[in-house]
Amino acid sequence: MSGMASDHNNSSQEEYIPHYLQKEDPFASKLSREADIIAGFYLTIIGILSTLGNGYVIFMSSKRKKKLRPAEIMTVNLAVCDLGISVVGKPFSIISFFSHRWMFGWIGCRWYGWAGFFFGCGSLITMTAVSLDRYLKICHLSYGTWLKRHHAFICLAIIWAYATFWATVPFAGAGNYAPEPFGTSCTLDWWLAQASVAGQAFVLSILFFCLLFPTAVIVFSYVKIILKVKSSTKEVAHYDTRIQNSHILEMKLTKVAMLICAGFLIAWIPYAVVSVWSAFGRPDSVPIQFSVIPTLLAKSAAMYNPIIYQVIDCKFACCRSGGLKAKSSLKKSR
Repeated sequence: MSGMASDHNNSSQEEYIPHYLQKEDPFASKLSREADIIAGFYLTIIGILSTLGNGYVIFMSSKRKKKLRPAEIMTVNLAVCDLGISVVGKPFSIISFFSHRWMFGWIGCRWYGWAGFFFGCGSLITMTAVSLDRYLKICHLSYGTWLKRHHAFICLAIIWAYATFWATVPFAGAGNYAPEPFGTSCTLDWWLAQASVAGQAFVLSILFFCLLFPTAVIVFSYVKIILKVKSSTKEVAHYDTRIQNSHILEMKLTKVAMLICAGFLIAWIPYAVVSVWSAFGRPDSVPIQFSVIPTLLAKSAAMYNPIIYQVIDCKFACCRSGGLKAKSSLKKSR
């Protein structure tokens, strides 16, 4: 019986033909021309806002680069990843949506897929490192006494090496990049999992090391931080002003990191769900018109972070100015 089941599985894998091999032209758009134009305008707006926002963050950070704290260096690296997605990747998809087909062939498809995965993986691993930094800084206070700027740069080198390795693995024969079902964008070839055991191993490795494990670390870190903050808020109130100000700054950085991670995961989780279903479920059961929505949502993730920086900075500035006014009025009354 088990032999018959394995034979059936093998035959079903051999019979499966991915969408990009079912038709002569895998890069022709499967959407209506109107839908492509709407998607093109949407990505154009996202690309402009993301480029301006992340460029502004990098520019402002460069003016005080020698004063950046290790956690701030990480957020600058996140802005670099987001800017890379906007500058390197989005023009390809924007041109293709407006042209009603992918215009850059298989070489462009693989380059676009690599760039998107490289910068996306770099963003997630950067957020993982930031969450660990926040966890150790808030929950293990001695950690902050030995962490220096050069440690942050070593961490950046590890992040870029990690992203480069996993983005390049498909070129080594373990996987591939392929067009999306709607034709005008490219991504990891999730459909290899339908064809062979090696394809399943590749997809599972990508899912674990580039999504599940980093996400688990992020969730663990911020759950521990929330529990720690609840138990220590009253203690900080008894410290002197210098310690209180340091605590406020650390909590500001932690809020920024938590919101960035939440925005990233909200944008990417629907895409990840559809990708996993394409890999291990029934890929043909996902309507093409539906599959484009998670893709467009994921492409908007690079736009959120500059907005989050500005909102937190404004709130922090208001709180700080309010505190200064209170101090000045106290001095006058004395």
